[in-house]
Amino acid sequence: MRSSCVLLAALLALAAYYVYIPLPGAVSDPWKLMLLDATFRCAQQVSNLIQSLGLSHHLIALNFIIVSFGKKSAKSSPKVQVTDTDFDGVEVRVFEGSPKPDEQLRRSVVYIHGGGWALASARISYYDQLCTAMAEELNAVIVSIEYRLVPQVYFPEQIYDVVRATRYFLRPEVLDKYKVDPGRVAVSGDSAGGNLAAALGQQFTSVDSLKNKLKLQALIYPVLQALDFNTPSYQQNMNTPILPRHIMVKYWVDYFKGNYDFVQAMIVNNHTSLDVEKATALRARLNWTSLLPPSIRKNYKPVVQPTGDARITQEIPQLLDVASSPLVADQEVLQRLPKTYILTCEYDVLRDDGIMYAKRLESAGVNVTWDHFEDGFHGCMIFTSWPTNFSVGIRTKNSYIKWLDQNL
Repeated sequence: MRSSCVLLAALLALAAYYVYIPLPGAVSDPWKLMLLDATFRCAQQVSNLIQSLGLSHHLIALNFIIVSFGKKSAKSSPKVQVTDTDFDGVEVRVFEGSPKPDEQLRRSVVYIHGGGWALASARISYYDQLCTAMAEELNAVIVSIEYRLVPQVYFPEQIYDVVRATRYFLRPEVLDKYKVDPGRVAVSGDSAGGNLAAALGQQFTSVDSLKNKLKLQALIYPVLQALDFNTPSYQQNMNTPILPRHIMVKYWVDYFKGNYDFVQAMIVNNHTSLDVEKATALRARLNWTSLLPPSIRKNYKPVVQPTGDARITQEIPQLLDVASSPLVADQEVLQRLPKTYILTCEYDVLRDDGIMYAKRLESAGVNVTWDHFEDGFHGCMIFTSWPTNFSVGIRTKNSYIKWLDQNL
């Protein structure tokens, strides 16, 4: 009996050691966040083991775990009709809210889920619940795009998928089918989905037939650049859940089908050193010493290497492709973008990507709403139901939907 108690105590101590990580006191529901982070880390480690045994790619294994725990069938309710279909060969889930009695046409949001271009799905419960809530509260049609993921495809195929599906949806006959007002369509996405939404918005500005087709863009803690992994938020939150810096850099490498051997060099910005001419020109557009306010810059210093590893951009030239990093687009492109909402969280490596994009858009004359949450962390907006119900998740979701309701 005594030995069993000792063993149990040891196991509990090990579990506590695994779960506990130091967190800022101001972050929302810290102990709940520790448990969520520990669960995700465990799933990552299991998927890495599966790959090391030669059974499957680690991202396929990890996504299988994520989807298995949260996949939902297309289930309609009295207030929202849900349908799985495809738009020009791209799978989508459509959520149709009930129109108001005095409305003949409804507004609409094209939504692009996050997950590092490799994980999650429009069909898992987190995004199903978010889109259902949007459809119901906005009396809108929400098109949630099920774009193809890494390692099935790599950059820029994910962009092609969301552009193709959105162009199809914007056809007059399709909008008419769903009773959508062509002047009240927005594009939105979170994290990597925010990256794809921003890229889509920029591409639409260069196609005459698509100009002014999007009334709004709403970007939720978007990832917008791969040139500087030492912005103040990357330095401040390098080990903060749910997205520590080294994991974000690995997502970029996976997205470009690159080599993990470059990860550590990229973390210290060796891929955009001063001897990489094109990188120097692009980094001038994300000079955070001028784009970020003093309250965000604090005492952090830029990390700029005089010389780096030329092999990185030679083998992964996509790192310097503006299509992958919407933050560094030309000013002429930015000034043609629609009214924009950008939500950022204090405890998120991607915080400064969103803030800098808001500043660049404002400088280009775009009407921008920047919505910042001091106790937020990356991914929080989809965590609104038990057991992953965070107070900041509920507040970010409500704030986001309220903005859409007031502006779309």
